[in-house]
Amino acid sequence: MLGSTHGTFTTDLRARVVACGEQPGNVVHGVAAVPGDSDVSGRPLHAAVPDLDRFFRPESVAVVGASDAEGRPNTGITRQLVAWAERVGARLHPVHPTRETVFGMPCVPSVGALPEPVDLAVLLVADPLPLVAELAEAKVRFAVAFASGFAETGADGAAAQARLAEAVKGAGLRLLGPNTNLNAFEKFRDDLEGPAVALITQSGHQGRPVFTMQELGVRLSHWAPTGNEADLETADFISYFSQRPEVGSIACYVEGLKDGRSFLLAADRAARAGVPVVAVKVGRTETGARTAASHTGKLTGADQVVDAAMRQFGVIRVDGLDELQDTAALLARARRPVADGVVVYSISGGTGAHFADLATAAGLSLPTLSDAKQDELHQWIPEYLNVANPVDNGGHPVGDWRGRKIIDAILADPEVGVLICPITGPFPPMSDKLAQDLVDAAEATDKLVCVVWGSPVGTEDAYRHTLLGSSRVATFRTFANCITAVRAHLDHHRFTTAYRSPFDEAPRTPSPSFRKAQALMRPGRRLSEHGAKQLLRAYGIRVPREQLVTSAAAAVRAAGLVGYPVVMKASGAQLAHKTELGLVKVGLTSASQVRDAYRELTDIARHEDIDLDGILVCQMVARGVEMVVGVTQDALFGPTVTVGLGGVLVEVLNDTAVRVPPFGEAQARDMLGELRGHALLEGVRGAPPADVDALVEVVLRVQRMALELDGELSELDINPLMVLPRGQGAVALDALAVCR
Repeated sequence: MLGSTHGTFTTDLRARVVACGEQPGNVVHGVAAVPGDSDVSGRPLHAAVPDLDRFFRPESVAVVGASDAEGRPNTGITRQLVAWAERVGARLHPVHPTRETVFGMPCVPSVGALPEPVDLAVLLVADPLPLVAELAEAKVRFAVAFASGFAETGADGAAAQARLAEAVKGAGLRLLGPNTNLNAFEKFRDDLEGPAVALITQSGHQGRPVFTMQELGVRLSHWAPTGNEADLETADFISYFSQRPEVGSIACYVEGLKDGRSFLLAADRAARAGVPVVAVKVGRTETGARTAASHTGKLTGADQVVDAAMRQFGVIRVDGLDELQDTAALLARARRPVADGVVVYSISGGTGAHFADLATAAGLSLPTLSDAKQDELHQWIPEYLNVANPVDNGGHPVGDWRGRKIIDAILADPEVGVLICPITGPFPPMSDKLAQDLVDAAEATDKLVCVVWGSPVGTEDAYRHTLLGSSRVATFRTFANCITAVRAHLDHHRFTTAYRSPFDEAPRTPSPSFRKAQALMRPGRRLSEHGAKQLLRAYGIRVPREQLVTSAAAAVRAAGLVGYPVVMKASGAQLAHKTELGLVKVGLTSASQVRDAYRELTDIARHEDIDLDGILVCQMVARGVEMVVGVTQDALFGPTVTVGLGGVLVEVLNDTAVRVPPFGEAQARDMLGELRGHALLEGVRGAPPADVDALVEVVLRVQRMALELDGELSELDINPLMVLPRGQGAVALDALAVCR
């Protein structure tokens, strides 16, 4: 865990904002974010930033249902709210129909009787719905509903929550909850400095480990316990926190998302501002998804899509709460890296080798130090020890003046941006001297110095005082968390340096292709292969030369025009898998074969009671790499685009990558890089490299189709898309399309 925030271990927030192109206010890349600005499908392109200042720092607060009767649950809550209001300088007004005072303060019988307008109303009632009209009449800006029994309980609760949400929307106020808790009103330490972690959780208990990081010197600025998110949601708080100058990172525990688009817009705003978002997202397994839904009543979403969407917009997904706290703390406070190189330095060759293995496997770059640098290190380290990276000092040099010399020499290397020193256990006095040297060296450098303190005890002075007392050393308790956090730190800065919001380039108006495509759509029906290929043609996606025929004689004429050899396929809206039914004939080279094939295909269709719109006579396309490109509808994010290995491999290997539109060419190429079989596109076993540029172009055209036909196109499956050798393009050999 990172140590105290006192001192200079900070991020230059103003420089970070300017470097990322974000201007003060609601301005993005020099262009004002226009409310209501939408893409071609009518969806917003910019995240609205709610003004939550008066939620977290109200001037006046009403507690509806306040109590001071001993033994009542509301009494403890009221007491905590009274203390919180005093800390933030807010005037508190108890509201209760039968009490004249609460904790010595005058109590009014109803919201309408409040002596002044209030910024925040905390509702300690079982059913907040009847109060919404009163709150609206009193012009209350924010409300918090603790009550449970809503969407987390099933259909009836979901209906009750929908009624509450609709009432709040019409009342002009913002609501936190229901099914939330008191975490927003915790006592935050005010003696810590530097960039802070802002916390968002749908489960209050799951945020507790991050909150307690304050006891290790990590500053927290806010805690938003969103609960069921009938109104205010995770996305609102991400947007708000990313604009706060004191926030260095945002840590989220997410069970489900209210709206995928809102989440991506908020993540986009954070990426533009250079503020890292670190998230635990429940729902990797069916059990986790089911349990999360019962807790907050949220959609957890298809995990592959959620994972891809987060990665696409720079959200750093971790699995454990320990990873969440360590990664968020490092990202909040570490300076921008000056180099990607990581050096592992230890007093044990075994420790260094072990850590280097794990770090390299995780994708960190461990450059071999130059011969000159190794010679320099051997001034203080015996010649027989390895100093190429990892650096093994043998132990004894850390006990005297040589220890600091070694650390300074490593940090002086221009290829080194991060020094990691795993100390697997206390070994005083050597470990104490090593810890102090690392702290002193960190104060004198702009590079990141990390220590892994492996002792299970954690009470040693070197850990509790020297390391945690440092404002410049990042201290962890496990190898894995250190590697996860450092990789996230380096990846985040690479990401934000190159980040260009896809929403800025999203199409605003329909293309000519859209008008052609609309005429081909058949609402509620599946298109035949012929119809689906016409749809692809409308968007400029290449298909084979082919003709649809309804007689054997016409098939022979078509074969002559297409050119032998040919492929013949049955075409009908009912046909999803033709090969299994024997409805595809390949490599036909003569008129007689074409006539026979036509009769056989129509006989099979008749026997299977399949309606056909005809038989396709298609050009035989040269062999290449078979890929699949498709569109599906995700419950959270809407249309998604998938690319992967095609043909029979799509079902055998399930090697696919997903993106949520809009995205650009770089993301399309990243999709290909994520495939386990991407080497096939580079050419293997003597095969020529495939036309990757043509494949990327198809992916982007399919994305345009998905955006423009959102609401009309339910599913698209191009399989196989034959990617020919470089410079020869890509051809959609088969396609399936389902209209909404």
